[in-house]
Amino acid sequence: MNAAFPPLREELQGIEPYGAPQLDLPVQLNVNENPYGPSPEAAADIARSVGEAAASLNRYPDREFSELRAGLAAYLEGDGGTGITPEMVWAANGSNEVMLQLLQAFGGPGRVALSFAPTYSMYPEYARDTLTEWVAGHRADDFSLDLDAARDLVLEKQPTVVLLPSPNNPTGTALPPEAVTMLCEAAASYEPAGIVVVDEAYVEFRRTGTPSALELLPVHRNLVVTRTMSKAFALAGARLGYLAADPAICDAIRVVRLPYHLSAVTQATALAALRHAPELLGKVEELRVERDATVAWLREQGFEVADSDANFALFGRFADRHAVWQGMVDRGVLIRETGPDGWLRVSIGTAAEMAAFRQALLETVQDTPQQTTQQTPQDTSEQKDLA
Repeated sequence: MNAAFPPLREELQGIEPYGAPQLDLPVQLNVNENPYGPSPEAAADIARSVGEAAASLNRYPDREFSELRAGLAAYLEGDGGTGITPEMVWAANGSNEVMLQLLQAFGGPGRVALSFAPTYSMYPEYARDTLTEWVAGHRADDFSLDLDAARDLVLEKQPTVVLLPSPNNPTGTALPPEAVTMLCEAAASYEPAGIVVVDEAYVEFRRTGTPSALELLPVHRNLVVTRTMSKAFALAGARLGYLAADPAICDAIRVVRLPYHLSAVTQATALAALRHAPELLGKVEELRVERDATVAWLREQGFEVADSDANFALFGRFADRHAVWQGMVDRGVLIRETGPDGWLRVSIGTAAEMAAFRQALLETVQDTPQQTTQQTPQDTSEQKDLA
């Protein structure tokens, strides 16, 4: 056999698959997980629910996951949503699959997906995998959006999918409501109209006074708000992401979803977690306080830190960030080498974990000869940043 094997698509050849470092270190602060797991009571309810589902695993699950959609709609109603019905909710195996389904339904050959860098590095991968043209605008030095420039780019490129994480990953920057409104209006002004996806994977960690885009759903029919149970709900291992949108958008996604894509076990786990929502979300405020303290401490040490409404902090700037990352690893602390060149990201952990982070960082900087840099934020989409 002389031809290259296997016959991988040309544009995929030579690309490394996603892979965040998974190192067995005492302190793991690299993938934005909630450091507090489910309580024994919540874990027991999940186990009981999964056990009940196991008795009928010879049958396919509810293809429309109706009970789960109702539960998610009720939760969103209590967190900024208004008039959200089960028909307005869709779920999949993590918000990554939700995003991919959106690109499968509304992207494709001859269509454009657009976002603003630096941002979540999986977005261009979704576009690539669905043969959608990828366009990336740029954020300001403080990682905010120039709203007029953003609107002009949308009007110029006329994307069918606009991806707006809020809080943004990896910077933690939240979007003001006027940004969502402006871009929804712009995307609705051409044919075919575009949908605007506000990715709220970290929104439960937002600071007081920061609104959710859910409040704008009754105003903009082309708005989609995505969420996940991986972060604030402490269910990263369950893989459940979801969205709220106009029912017509949810119906369109049903065309591209795989049959029975949400297992009975996943549905049972998510429903049990929703029954324990106040308890599972009980550590969110504690993590907010720890985040704000971490940002303040980093700035006191002379680091540049992006304002964060998430459960992580992006800080820098380093002439050799990999050397700093490696120094932290050598001291038993795993953080993330991601985002614009010269920056590092730390997830917010327990008080003890953050104390270990601070100590390791001080020792690493002291022992790693380097100078800070003043680089302009730029897109580094090759950094695969799933979490």
